[in-house]
Amino acid sequence: MSDPLFQPPLRTSGRYIVDATGRRFKLVSVNWYGGSDELFVPGGLDIRPRTEIANLIRSLGFNSVRLPYSDEMVITNPIIAETLLTANPDLVGMHAIDIFVAVAEACTEAGLAVIINDHITQAGWCDGKNPCDAAWSNTHLGPLCRVRQSEDQWLENWATIMRRFIDNPRVVGADLRNEPRSIWGMQNWDPWAKAATRAGERLHALNSNWLIIVEGIKSANDVSGARQQPIILRVPNRVVYSVHVFSWSGWGSLSPYSKRPYASFVLDMVRNWAWLLESDVAPVWVAEIGTSQEPGEGDKHYWENLIKYLEIVDADFGYWALNPRKPHKNEKEFWALVEDDWKTVVDDFRLEDMRKLMSLDKSESKSQDKSEST
Repeated sequence: MSDPLFQPPLRTSGRYIVDATGRRFKLVSVNWYGGSDELFVPGGLDIRPRTEIANLIRSLGFNSVRLPYSDEMVITNPIIAETLLTANPDLVGMHAIDIFVAVAEACTEAGLAVIINDHITQAGWCDGKNPCDAAWSNTHLGPLCRVRQSEDQWLENWATIMRRFIDNPRVVGADLRNEPRSIWGMQNWDPWAKAATRAGERLHALNSNWLIIVEGIKSANDVSGARQQPIILRVPNRVVYSVHVFSWSGWGSLSPYSKRPYASFVLDMVRNWAWLLESDVAPVWVAEIGTSQEPGEGDKHYWENLIKYLEIVDADFGYWALNPRKPHKNEKEFWALVEDDWKTVVDDFRLEDMRKLMSLDKSESKSQDKSEST
């Protein structure tokens, strides 16, 4: 194993995540997708050994990986096609879950923290258009959904995946659901908070050390509901809230972040999630940010505002994504950090900006537990 970047287990202390020594561990993450998509396998395993990809992630300065899966992957658990594994011949003939676990273990062997993410119900690209994937359960939609799932099934899928990581201390948490939004984006906080609490308790029955990561509603834009209804678990100091901030984000307004002046952008950030940091209540992981290698004017405006604000508030963050290709039709991923060889780094303004954030730490010593319910 590579030199450790942190001493597990992790916990929360006010607005920070800290390790077993009390030292802050700022999540500086990259998303490595594919397990959530139609091919059921993390990308790049046909191009490069998984251990080399994991070491590349660490060499870029990231200390953690968000690894998405689909519920369909867990339910069907197919054998993965040999052509998708040519650079990892030891995985040929294995089922999707076993390969997903092997990729996570390659990351932890590289010293990285891994956060498992339930990304979508029906395997595929999460474009926000399919009502069957808008929430953690969809049985209320009846025969409309090809993959039908109750809340109990969702919980059982989580248990199936996380049982495989009980003895791996560098798998540090569970990101319970990607971008809960319900139909037409009108997800209320109350049912999501109740479901997230239930999931957190179910997972803590397996391993009480795991961070339980709760995304905001409205496609992970908004955790303001936690003011009146915070997520409270029996095991304290384990809840991390999470948001996604993109150029098209900005629910409830006709003006997305690609068009917002900085002052308006900041007001939204504070109202939606940064109040948790300002009040030292709980950590917030901005788990999906990103833009194109050649952004247009609006995307560039969003990115500059975002980086400026993340530098001020010193929030944990994650970049979407590492992958150079999308699984569907092998489409080029213009937000990628690596080229098609999964080796050549796209070392442009995005990595330059993120390196500044990676080295930033405005925290003081956090050696004492706080009394927050999280």
